Amino acid sequence: MVDAPPFPSPAIEQPAARQVSYGLVTGRAARGSVRVLVHANGKRLASRPLAGRRFTLRVTLPRGDVTVRVTTVTRNGRRSSTHVHGAFGLPPGSRPRAVAPRLDRPLGATLTRMVRGYRGTAGYYVQSLSGGSGAAWNATARFPAASTLKLALAATVLAEHSGIPPPGSYVDGLLRQLIVPSDDEAANSLLVWLDGSTSAGAQRVNDLMRSIGLTDSLMYGGYQVTRVLSAPIPRRVDELPSFGVGKYTTAWDMTSLWRALWLASGGIGPLRSSRPGLTPADARYLLWLTAHVRDQPKLDTFVRRDRNVDVLHKAGWISTARHDTGLVFWEGGVFVAGVMTYRSWGASTSSDRLAGRLAGAALKRFRRIEG
Repeated sequence: MVDAPPFPSPAIEQPAARQVSYGLVTGRAARGSVRVLVHANGKRLASRPLAGRRFTLRVTLPRGDVTVRVTTVTRNGRRSSTHVHGAFGLPPGSRPRAVAPRLDRPLGATLTRMVRGYRGTAGYYVQSLSGGSGAAWNATARFPAASTLKLALAATVLAEHSGIPPPGSYVDGLLRQLIVPSDDEAANSLLVWLDGSTSAGAQRVNDLMRSIGLTDSLMYGGYQVTRVLSAPIPRRVDELPSFGVGKYTTAWDMTSLWRALWLASGGIGPLRSSRPGLTPADARYLLWLTAHVRDQPKLDTFVRRDRNVDVLHKAGWISTARHDTGLVFWEGGVFVAGVMTYRSWGASTSSDRLAGRLAGAALKRFRRIEG
């Protein structure tokens, strides 16, 4: 008797390897499939009947790096599976959607008191992307950008690249070095890849930022390598640090960029309409890279003790300035945070602790008012 041919495996679109996932499972089953099952890290998350060959499910994935198995079953019990390794699970309540910003005065009082107590010049912007409430102080003051603009560089490279760079490819390797250990040589190589030189590549980065309304940030050449529902959240200058010519940015611009990347990961927002545009897969890949940043604690100083919290961030520091900006995911949603500090006599880890205290206070507030 001739054995029946193997039952074809389902084709999975989401989640994908090397991308963040908000729990959306989509794909196409082989002809004859009547049921689809979803497992993550060996645990069953869903079992649904199939009305056709296409399927779309929403599940709650385990947090962090995860392996997802999607199995389709025929009427007579034949089954086949496809595994997705290396996705990064985020809470379903954090999936991208547009919300109107509004000022949370109690939050603002708490966070501004923290920031005004910093010995030097500081600024911050925080907003819940799930509910809209937030606060800011000195959010449009320009600070030396340091490595924070590497996030904008990565977004520009992905917008120019045709598809997500294959694992182990030249651009994939440079992007990993750019984001995870924040390598300056990788930054310069990617600027040259963009347009032939670091200065021309920097202009491409500036063009992308301007295309989404970020006018207070400047990628100035390469890196020096040494081996509204109520009152609006305020965007103004309260104190200015004094520094020379070079890269600069603001808490508002960097949090706006993070918000745009988060929205793009769901196929919406300003980066999707810019030319060239960032695809949802590009954005999910870049967020996946930031989920694996190796850095001493900053925004995540205190919230990382909570297993239900993930911080995707990109810091920057030079001798006089230390910043951190990113997205904080919790079981109820997500908020964006940016903290900038400058001290002419030298910034220190007190800046990191300030960022951590601010993120911790914001998380406590959002958990209270958003549930």
